[in-house]
Amino acid sequence: MTHTNFTVKYSDVINYYLKKTDQMKNFNDTNQKEKDGCGSCYSIGCGSCNSAVTKTDNHTPTLFTRRDFGLTVLTASAGALLAGCGKAAKPVETAKAVATRPDSTSVPMDPNLAVVKQSKGPIMTVLSEFYKMGPGPSSSHTMGPMRITYDFFQRLTKLPEDQLKRATAVKVHLFGSLSATGKGHGTDRASLAGLLGKAPAECPPQFLDELAANPDKSYKLTLGPKTLDLTLKDIIFDATKGDFHHPNTMTCVLLAGSETLYELEYYSVGGGFIEWKGYVAPEKGQPKYPFAHANELKKFIIDDHIPLGKLLLENEMAISGKSEKDIWELLDQVTEVMLRGVDTGLTVESILPGPIKLHSKALAMQQLLKHSTKGEAGKAITRVASYGFAMGEENARGHIIVTAPTAGSAGIIPAVLKSLRDLKTPTEKIREGFLAAAAIGYLCKHNATLSGAEGGCQAEVGVGSSMGAAMIAQALGEGPKVVSNAAESALEAHLGMTCDPVAGYVQVPCIERCAYGAVKAWTAYCIASEEVPTERRVDLDTTIAAMALTAKEMNSKYKETSEGGLAVSVVLC
Repeated sequence: MTHTNFTVKYSDVINYYLKKTDQMKNFNDTNQKEKDGCGSCYSIGCGSCNSAVTKTDNHTPTLFTRRDFGLTVLTASAGALLAGCGKAAKPVETAKAVATRPDSTSVPMDPNLAVVKQSKGPIMTVLSEFYKMGPGPSSSHTMGPMRITYDFFQRLTKLPEDQLKRATAVKVHLFGSLSATGKGHGTDRASLAGLLGKAPAECPPQFLDELAANPDKSYKLTLGPKTLDLTLKDIIFDATKGDFHHPNTMTCVLLAGSETLYELEYYSVGGGFIEWKGYVAPEKGQPKYPFAHANELKKFIIDDHIPLGKLLLENEMAISGKSEKDIWELLDQVTEVMLRGVDTGLTVESILPGPIKLHSKALAMQQLLKHSTKGEAGKAITRVASYGFAMGEENARGHIIVTAPTAGSAGIIPAVLKSLRDLKTPTEKIREGFLAAAAIGYLCKHNATLSGAEGGCQAEVGVGSSMGAAMIAQALGEGPKVVSNAAESALEAHLGMTCDPVAGYVQVPCIERCAYGAVKAWTAYCIASEEVPTERRVDLDTTIAAMALTAKEMNSKYKETSEGGLAVSVVLC
């Protein structure tokens, strides 16, 4: 028995439901505006009040109840089974449709931002943009602001001398999430360091520690003929709520008394990436194998028989203009910084900075591991987790890390890397693993987000774990389907994870989540490498689309604002 004329698209069902939900919201808004209507419910003509609704039946939208939705989904499911088709139709398009819905709980993304514009067309991100080295504890709240103020410093040095002679002060205003949680992320000290001409990748951690330890100390900034005195008080924690172009907005201003000599508005858009008002993305080469989604990438790999490592390397060279030697040198440098961070973290015992008074755990875990009776599985999990703790704790100390994809998730890939080194994985395979991990990060950045302020912790630890799973699979010689399945499995396990740092510090729950993210990466790889690859029910594009949808619907309290979840549940004495 065949049913060739019956086709069900889950995306159509969901979009129909969302459309009806919006109609309900609009109708309620109209209800509340009527002078003689109470607007307390969605009922039509219920007789419990003298609502004007009963007078406007011809203009009343058809409402969609939960019962209707349940029946619709049940019908769709039955039809899909009868038709022998259970696949979602273009899930990425569904997510984009949802992304256009108004969201009163979060700051909408300005469509003019390059990070939004670049979500259309092929992926153009390159390794040097993605794996960025600099101080922790947050890529969007520490490294990004430091890159911003360093950029502003460079701009100031190029201003005319007669303009600089009049200067009396430099101020930085933090808005949105940067203002709400900036104290805990060290946004103020990172911003001041950038203004003083310190580049993120080269700034000694001791200098940042000094800024934090001496909040009233004055530092000299020389701009041509003028020398100004700057302190942490010049970094102003401004409005947390407002009509901002991005949740992480900041302005830098050069002043002559109360007169503005030069001002620029900036955005820290996640993962250490920055933009500014009027930003135009730099010209790049075109990818040899253009793709925007995993299914397009799969076509090149499976249909055209192009190895994943070769494809990603040739795209990197084509877009960035760098040689193969340049790319391997960058990845070797990334490897060195990550391993150094893990090794350092495994030897240090301390109370981490801030009001939480959190004790480090990595060293103790390593020491206890030597006498463990947990068996091989317990020892393996503890070892990987200790690596995640080690780098996560180094990040919390504000030391040099690599965004992968962010600073908040910076413990995951180093833990995966260290555990791959324990297996004597060759350098060439490690490099290929980094390429595969970056590809997953690119896909998530392109089609969803890497920012906790936009998507919660699923966008940071979730993506980091997904990257780690792909890295393991690629480095250990698995095929592209296993690489993709492993990445999907790890990301799926983190969907809905909120970003709710206690006291605004990247410590609780962030450090433990790095450890879990690394362990889950290995778990996802083990599952994907032992199952029948073609039998996995959910593909990577679908899960990335689900992450984008979840990010859009998530309440702003759980987007790096420290206004919900653990941040308000944990009481600090």
